[in-house]
Amino acid sequence: MTVTEPAPIAPTAPAAAAGWRLENTYASLPPVLHSAVAPTPVREPRLLLLNRPLAASLGLSPEALSGPDAAEVFAGNRLAPGSTPLAQAYAGHQYGHFTPLGDGRAHLLGEQITPRGERFDLQLKGSGPTPYSRRGDGRAALGPMLREYLIGEAMHALGIPSTRALAVTSTGEEVWRQEGALPGAVLTRVAASHLRVGTFEWAAAVASQTDDSALRALLDYTLRRHYPELERAENRALALLEAVIERQAALIVRWMSVGFVHGVMNTDNMALSGETIDYGPCAFIDSYDPATVFSSIDEHGRYAYGNQPRVAQWNLARFAETLMPLLHPEETRAVELATAAVQGFADRFLHHSLASMRRKLGLLDAADDDKALIEGLLTWMQRSKADFNNTFAALSAADTSALAALSDEEFCAWHALWQERLRRQGRLEESLAVRRAANPVLIPRNHLVEAALAAAVAGDLAPFQRLLDQLSRPYDHEHPPAAEYRSPAPKSLEVYRTFCGT
Repeated sequence: MTVTEPAPIAPTAPAAAAGWRLENTYASLPPVLHSAVAPTPVREPRLLLLNRPLAASLGLSPEALSGPDAAEVFAGNRLAPGSTPLAQAYAGHQYGHFTPLGDGRAHLLGEQITPRGERFDLQLKGSGPTPYSRRGDGRAALGPMLREYLIGEAMHALGIPSTRALAVTSTGEEVWRQEGALPGAVLTRVAASHLRVGTFEWAAAVASQTDDSALRALLDYTLRRHYPELERAENRALALLEAVIERQAALIVRWMSVGFVHGVMNTDNMALSGETIDYGPCAFIDSYDPATVFSSIDEHGRYAYGNQPRVAQWNLARFAETLMPLLHPEETRAVELATAAVQGFADRFLHHSLASMRRKLGLLDAADDDKALIEGLLTWMQRSKADFNNTFAALSAADTSALAALSDEEFCAWHALWQERLRRQGRLEESLAVRRAANPVLIPRNHLVEAALAAAVAGDLAPFQRLLDQLSRPYDHEHPPAAEYRSPAPKSLEVYRTFCGT
């Protein structure tokens, strides 16, 4: 594909008015890691959603970004001042198979520098073909872009590190997918960065025995962007590996603590910043079952809810392999260092998982029988097909005695053990506060998400906006949302499948 020159900067979006402070430090990395390419203009851009709180936190003016000129920028028809659009090259293990990839329908505009001096990537998604598009059209359908906006905001409200959407812009054009013609859209995504395990896989793949300069430059850049405290470490590659392992262990625990299933944990979807990235076939479990799978193409359950820690460790092993030349000049020693670090994931995950479950049960200190208490509840939940989040929300009520009376004998026995554990530790008010801070009364119920997306695609954004507003207060136990937002899917919708939207 021919690389195009960037589009002219829009004179109607001056930096002073909108607050743009864009740089693109990624463009300074070796050319093998990216391609300079401009977004492809669309026919009739229209701004559908602007994330005003996020815009303000980035130092941007929501008022200046609400007009028709902003739609031109968010659609890629014009560039905001300071934009240096490029597509990132990366690879990935997709369902276990190595594949060269890259931004096939995305353009990194640069990094917005906030009033606090922080840097956040701004990326257009669905903004046209790039040298990495293969046979793709470079476009995105409206439904998946709205899903990414909604779920990203829900995850942020839940306190889970996540990329977020700044805007969704309709294009006035159709995109063709398996289900037929769909309205097109462009998402403006905000991320700590778009560095992935797959970015290092690509750098390692193009490195040679005599030239690993791209890999070394990427190591330097990643440390500078996300782990500056490690830049002076004795073994910087090992320090980065261990830091990424720690963040991923904590992230996967946070996912599972609210029943989140990513759905496509390929290595190109594992961000080195520790943020959740790419909301394709994602969903939230209703009844607790570790084998739950939502993705229509995950036929063997590779990315099932309960498999996510194992997959994360597998992905981190692939990351460790890319760092091998930088870990130690002797291959045997490099393998030992990488193996020990990756094997440490299990202990890190267990540590975070136990701490998370203790918070969800209001356990303020550690006791020898905590693990058995936790496993007893999860075993009952699986056998009885109890709703995961609603069960923990019910355990966060001021008085849980009625819950035990309404449940079966197995739960009553567990409830008695739990109550005894709480009495033994005391500090009951503090325990309740901890439980309420750890257990949401609201998650994005899959059937409600689908209904809101269907209405929005049909032209009615009101249900989407209502759901988005409700999801902004997931821990408000004093003023819980209406039952329709908290109830599991009806029986007719229990079999739920998600699709990647590409």
